Amino acid sequence: MEDFHFAWPFLIPIVAIIGAFTYAVVQTLARARVRELEVRERIAMIERGLVPPPEVDPRGFDRAMDRYERYRERSPGRHRRAGVTLMGVGFGLMVLIAFTSGEESVAIGVGGFLVLIGVAFFINSLIDAPSDSLAQPPWTPPPPPPAPVEPPRRD
Repeated sequence: MEDFHFAWPFLIPIVAIIGAFTYAVVQTLARARVRELEVRERIAMIERGLVPPPEVDPRGFDRAMDRYERYRERSPGRHRRAGVTLMGVGFGLMVLIAFTSGEESVAIGVGGFLVLIGVAFFINSLIDAPSDSLAQPPWTPPPPPPAPVEPPRRD
């Protein structure tokens, strides 16, 4: 019984690891089952001659949104924000070093380095302004099909 008392603290992490592993396996199997049902539903719609809407494929929609978000992250505003942040950190470091050590030349050297990197990011944001051809996302949905024309009635 004393041997079990010694091993008790080691059983808690072992049970936690086994539980986490089991949870991950069950979640993976559940997601696979849901995906299989989505695919079967899509196939059944196609077999009946129906065109499934894009919302039926949520993972496809998520992939498209991820591509769009990655496109937006490359915008010049990202460089501009980084530049302004680095300039602020550089000026703050200059003030901190100057007041704590009294060495103004060291403060300007260390803080000025970060300020110059921030200025470079800011200038980069001005150079990387999006052109008119890249202002649109890389993929746009096609226009809706025209409405069917009804033949004239014969009375």
